[in-house]
Amino acid sequence: MLYKIFSFLRGIGISQVAYAHCDIPCGIYKTEPMQTAAETVVRMVELMTNPVSVDNNDPQAVRNYHNAMARYIMVKEEHAQECKKQVLILWTDFFKHQDVDVIPNLHEKVWGIAKLCSRNKQEINMELAKELKKEVNEFAEIFEKVKAVR
Repeated sequence: MLYKIFSFLRGIGISQVAYAHCDIPCGIYKTEPMQTAAETVVRMVELMTNPVSVDNNDPQAVRNYHNAMARYIMVKEEHAQECKKQVLILWTDFFKHQDVDVIPNLHEKVWGIAKLCSRNKQEINMELAKELKKEVNEFAEIFEKVKAVR
């Protein structure tokens, strides 16, 4: 009976595939992915704000410039989203209730980083990109301190 209900719901498009880091939980948590993602955001903003000069009389050069900018934007978007995903994985899967007692601003820290990820997707702003990298590195330090005592 339950199978029929789920089959019906899947058929009308209500069900969705869910993805997660690891719901076992595996116990493997690292800060490197979020730090690399934040650093990539900084690098893409750097490339977008300091572009090479283009000969506007050369159609191929103009196309190449626009192609490069589109790719920089795409990579910036992807890595800002990946950064948010990795921060949220640590927040929801690694940190425990007792950690909030020791790190009272943990929720605000994560919320702020998530908002910075979103703002970095919305804007091309080096100050925001560097702030994201700084906040992510601080969060990584918090994570490493907590991990060391477990």
